[in-house]
Amino acid sequence: MKIKDLKKGDFFTKKAIDFPNENQVWIRCGYDNSEKKYECVNFADSNKYCYIDGKKEVFTDFTF
Repeated sequence: MKIKDLKKGDFFTKKAIDFPNENQVWIRCGYDNSEKKYECVNFADSNKYCYIDGKKEVFTDFTF
Protein backbone atom coordinates (compact mmCIF):
# COMPACT_ATOMS: atom_id res chain seq x y z
CA MET A 1 0.00 0.00 0.00
CA LYS A 2 1.26 3.51 -0.73
CA ILE A 3 1.51 6.11 2.01
CA LYS A 4 -0.81 8.46 0.11
CA ASP A 5 -3.59 5.84 0.26
CA LEU A 6 -3.58 5.73 4.07
CA LYS A 7 -5.90 7.90 6.13
CA LYS A 8 -4.59 10.40 8.64
CA GLY A 9 -3.90 8.54 11.90
CA ASP A 10 -3.36 5.10 10.32
CA PHE A 11 -0.55 2.90 11.65
CA PHE A 12 2.12 1.45 9.34
CA THR A 13 5.63 0.05 9.23
CA LYS A 14 8.36 0.85 6.75
CA LYS A 15 9.28 -2.84 6.35
CA ALA A 16 7.18 -6.00 6.22
CA ILE A 17 7.13 -7.07 9.89
CA ASP A 18 4.51 -9.43 11.34
CA PHE A 19 4.97 -8.44 15.01
CA PRO A 20 6.70 -5.03 15.18
CA ASN A 21 8.03 -3.35 18.32
CA GLU A 22 6.61 0.04 19.36
CA ASN A 23 9.56 1.90 17.83
CA GLN A 24 8.97 0.23 14.41
CA VAL A 25 5.38 1.51 14.10
CA TRP A 26 4.65 4.89 12.52
CA ILE A 27 1.54 7.06 12.34
CA ARG A 28 0.63 8.91 9.16
CA CYS A 29 -0.04 12.58 9.81
CA GLY A 30 -0.95 15.33 7.37
CA TYR A 31 0.58 16.42 4.09
CA ASP A 32 3.29 19.08 4.31
CA ASN A 33 3.05 21.43 1.33
CA SER A 34 6.51 22.93 1.88
CA GLU A 35 8.19 19.48 1.81
CA LYS A 36 5.69 18.02 -0.69
CA LYS A 37 5.67 14.84 1.42
CA TYR A 38 3.61 13.21 4.16
CA GLU A 39 4.68 13.78 7.74
CA CYS A 40 4.84 10.67 9.90
CA VAL A 41 5.39 10.32 13.65
CA ASN A 42 6.89 7.36 15.49
CA PHE A 43 4.43 5.59 17.81
CA ALA A 44 6.90 5.20 20.68
CA ASP A 45 8.49 8.69 20.46
CA SER A 46 6.37 11.65 19.36
CA ASN A 47 9.52 13.76 18.89
CA LYS A 48 10.76 11.38 16.20
CA TYR A 49 9.21 12.14 12.82
CA CYS A 50 9.99 11.78 9.14
CA TYR A 51 8.73 12.92 5.76
CA ILE A 52 7.78 10.25 3.23
CA ASP A 53 7.03 10.64 -0.47
CA GLY A 54 3.45 9.71 -1.41
CA LYS A 55 4.59 6.91 -3.73
CA LYS A 56 6.55 5.10 -0.99
CA GLU A 57 5.34 1.56 -0.28
CA VAL A 58 4.44 0.95 3.39
CA PHE A 59 2.96 -2.02 5.24
CA THR A 60 -0.25 -2.11 7.28
CA ASP A 61 -0.83 -5.87 7.61
CA PHE A 62 0.68 -6.60 11.03
CA THR A 63 -0.36 -7.46 14.57
CA PHE A 64 0.37 -4.75 17.10
